[in-house]
Amino acid sequence: MEESPNASKLSATAHKPGRRKTSVWDRNTMKGKMKLSNFEGLTPMKEECSSKTTAKIKFLNTYRLEPYNKFQDQLVRGRAQAILTNKLQQAKYDAISSPSLCASLSEEILKATKEMGFDRYKYVVTVLIVEKAGQAINVASRWVWDVQRDTWVSAKCETETFIALALIMACYYE
Repeated sequence: MEESPNASKLSATAHKPGRRKTSVWDRNTMKGKMKLSNFEGLTPMKEECSSKTTAKIKFLNTYRLEPYNKFQDQLVRGRAQAILTNKLQQAKYDAISSPSLCASLSEEILKATKEMGFDRYKYVVTVLIVEKAGQAINVASRWVWDVQRDTWVSAKCETETFIALALIMACYYE
């Protein structure tokens, strides 16, 4: 029976009781190759801090369940109403430009809401523009909601050709 070259390696690596296990690698093929664990030619790189990078500060949990500056519905509603009336006062309904107008209005309302400085809230702002055509409309949303801390505000602007509705959801974030 002919013996394969791998058979000699397998028999050489077989564990014999009372002896140390031999390596699978042949010592002749490993000559001249460096082992990474014994190689001392490289020194560790020193990290240089630039003036632009800032370390992220970690804070301990406060376990606080109420915000310092609580969300005030009437202030946000008034500001959103003012933004809608200023931007849409002289506008006419156009189905092509309405999506981009909704996006810009929602960004502006979100920015104004964040500037009011209510801490520990995350906001979702949606703006809906619907053409007036003698129809009724119902708007519904589903959320996982904390009744004590989360809240929402709506603002409406009505012109001759369309109705704009802005919904601002303020979700408390611990």
